[in-house]
Amino acid sequence: MNDFWGTPMSEERSHKSYRPLTVLTFRLNYLFSELNAVSYHFLNLVFHVVVCIVFLKVCKLFLDNRSSVVASLLFAVHPIHTEAVTGVVGRAELLSSIFFLAAFLSYTKSKGPDNTIVWTPIAVTVFLVAVATLCKEQGITVVGICCVYEVFIAQGYTLPVLLDTAVQILRGKGSIPFSMLQTLLKLIVLMFSTLLLVVVRVQVIQSQLPVFTRFDNPAAVSPSPARQLTFNYLLPVNAWLLLNPSELCCDWTMGTIPLVESLLDVRNIATLTFFCFLGSLIVFSLRYPGDSSKTVLMALCLIVLPFIPASNLFFPVGFVVAERVLYVPSMGFCILVAHGWKKLSNKSVLRKISWVCLAVVLFTHALKTLHRNWDWESEYTLFMSALKVNKNNAKLWNNVGHALENEKNFERALQFFIQATQVQPDDIGAHMNVGRTYKNLNKTKKAEESYIIAKSLMPQIIPGKKYAARVAPNHLNVYINLANLIRANESRLEEADQLYRQAISMRPDFKQAYISRGELLLKMNKPLQAKEAYLRALELDRTNADLWYNLAIVYIELKDPTEALKNFNRALELNPAHKLALFNSALLMQESGDARLRPEAKQRLLNYVKEEPQDANGYFNLGMLAMDDKKDTEAEAWMKKAIRLQPNFRSALFNLALLYSQTAKELMALPILEDLLRYYPDHTKGLILKGDILMNQKKDISGAKMCFEKILKLDPNNVQGKHNLCVVYFEEKDLKKAEECLVETLSLAPHEEYIQRHLNIVRSKIASLSAAEQSSLPADGIAAVEEKKSFENLKEVKNEKKTAQTTVKGQLKNKKRTEKTNMGKETSKKSTKEIKDIEKKRVAALKRLEEIERILNGE
Repeated sequence: MNDFWGTPMSEERSHKSYRPLTVLTFRLNYLFSELNAVSYHFLNLVFHVVVCIVFLKVCKLFLDNRSSVVASLLFAVHPIHTEAVTGVVGRAELLSSIFFLAAFLSYTKSKGPDNTIVWTPIAVTVFLVAVATLCKEQGITVVGICCVYEVFIAQGYTLPVLLDTAVQILRGKGSIPFSMLQTLLKLIVLMFSTLLLVVVRVQVIQSQLPVFTRFDNPAAVSPSPARQLTFNYLLPVNAWLLLNPSELCCDWTMGTIPLVESLLDVRNIATLTFFCFLGSLIVFSLRYPGDSSKTVLMALCLIVLPFIPASNLFFPVGFVVAERVLYVPSMGFCILVAHGWKKLSNKSVLRKISWVCLAVVLFTHALKTLHRNWDWESEYTLFMSALKVNKNNAKLWNNVGHALENEKNFERALQFFIQATQVQPDDIGAHMNVGRTYKNLNKTKKAEESYIIAKSLMPQIIPGKKYAARVAPNHLNVYINLANLIRANESRLEEADQLYRQAISMRPDFKQAYISRGELLLKMNKPLQAKEAYLRALELDRTNADLWYNLAIVYIELKDPTEALKNFNRALELNPAHKLALFNSALLMQESGDARLRPEAKQRLLNYVKEEPQDANGYFNLGMLAMDDKKDTEAEAWMKKAIRLQPNFRSALFNLALLYSQTAKELMALPILEDLLRYYPDHTKGLILKGDILMNQKKDISGAKMCFEKILKLDPNNVQGKHNLCVVYFEEKDLKKAEECLVETLSLAPHEEYIQRHLNIVRSKIASLSAAEQSSLPADGIAAVEEKKSFENLKEVKNEKKTAQTTVKGQLKNKKRTEKTNMGKETSKKSTKEIKDIEKKRVAALKRLEEIERILNGE
């Protein structure tokens, strides 16, 4: 179960905000328009209009029609609502307010004729309270408003009357009136249902309050009396924002409002004035009967009760001031303003002035709201507008830096991150941001220095206390970031490992530390220890697809493809669109050689290219699978698509040329090989294949000779290239040079029997020519006959040699595969069909060798 921000409730960094109905509306938005921002903002605007309409109905319970319209208009255009309406996450306020007001309206119908109880509206109220709470937690406060309404509005009691009745009952001079008993019964039902909601809510958050840091709410961790003085001062600050919303800010955390640390602080005057004014309104509304006092009382209830959860007075919250939480309290403020305007407009002397003032207020508020909306155009404009109001909040400097960082403007982002460290020198996150930006600018030395400063600001471990309770868990990432930075240096791997272990010792359930350490241990060639790290991480989170994927990679290193495939499958069960798991599991199936796995491998690669349509590797491997299945036309199409996306794709170019060679389209292979050798002039197998086509198909002996000579220039000990050059000498009828060449080749590979046989053939040819010169027969005729016969023998053996040589190299380069290539039998009377079979096997072996090389090289 996740909170409103997507964090699992079980994690300490969770805000414990459970708002499933609000999240449901986001899901519906995504269903119809995915991430199109317009639809989200439009729906928020619709919800705000609905709130205004329902609020108008509530106002009519306590105000006349004209004053109700004034209150609703003021509420509709008040600039303080910009964050709740324009900010998409403010939808929680809007939805909760709709059901909040609906619950209250339903409760007002619970009083029947002769003061009887109508239970249906009460049941509906309880249901709507639950719905409002599932949109946002403050929805439950409407129960308090219903209770006040029942006692002071529906029953018409005043505080003196209630006190007098209580005194009479305590003195035994009277009994509880029947109407009061009915009121108590209704209140008990309301309170009991509220208690049930609270119990369920506590169970959802697993009986844990959210953990916030001093950066989120400095006063919450301050000693007395600074804590109490600051929290009380925040009340007039919020009231001033409602009264004069000229300077609005999206973030009031950190140093925005300095702590009130002394009774002598001048700001205490504002606190005292606020409480005096609030107290006078409360006394007036509770002491005196009449419509005016009732209106003031309900306005105060709407201001005070919904604000209590965000007031910090009973439990700390993760902010100092938040404009969005004033959405419901502003309803009470608007009722007070409309009520005051009504009083003024009823006096003939002030009537015109009151109308002018009302018009000015509505116009300026609407203008400010319109202007404020443009501040929310982007992250950059939003946080820059906040910096105009407040330059003492390091979080704002950091957020502007993040916005610039997202635009890859690292130089400017760095300036804002550095300013954040100057505004708040002990802000760990700001120093981490500086370090990360230096890293992005390839200034690793400065990045390391910044990370070390951030690390030095981490609090010391206190035995018996949880580390997360004293610092934001994401600050532990300083160890991860520093370790990731220094592990690029091969000589500092142990130092990086020490940092990972230090993070784990601080917080044994720090999952990311195990993941990063597992990656490092793989790099250090310690797969068994890496396996232990990933298994430990899986104990903490078995629903993390990345962990199962990483464990699969470990099993590949441990030469256990079966377990690797099982873990890839688990990753895909959790996340069917996991791109790396799709791709690498398909490769593993392909490498297994099991034809039964090919359909699934193909399907996974098709899913992969849907997720990554611009990745040529996906199309290339689909082509390789098609070649394995002898689907040549399909293979050609996939290879061409890979080359279109990546014209210099080494393996795709070679295998497409190989495919053409295998399907008797050798001349189509030549331009592909030309492209390959233009990008990769030292591609040995490409040179061999090109030389073979030139010699056997185009009869271009000199071109083939250039290819084989280039191979030997790159690698003088390349047996295959040298042997093919010997064949060229034979084709050129330079038997002496062919003999010398084969002798040198035999010295490089003395155990290769076919080279010795070829040498014997050449020597036999030389001997036969020498005998012909001494015979009475026409030497040229004999030479012609013998040459033809020996040449045919040599070409067959040459084909045999290439197959054998390719197979040997394949076995040496890949221990995971076994090449099964049948050797051609040496004979001078082979049929054309047999020669073609040998050629097909040779080409297949070359293809497999190239594929093996690609996998080993990580292409």
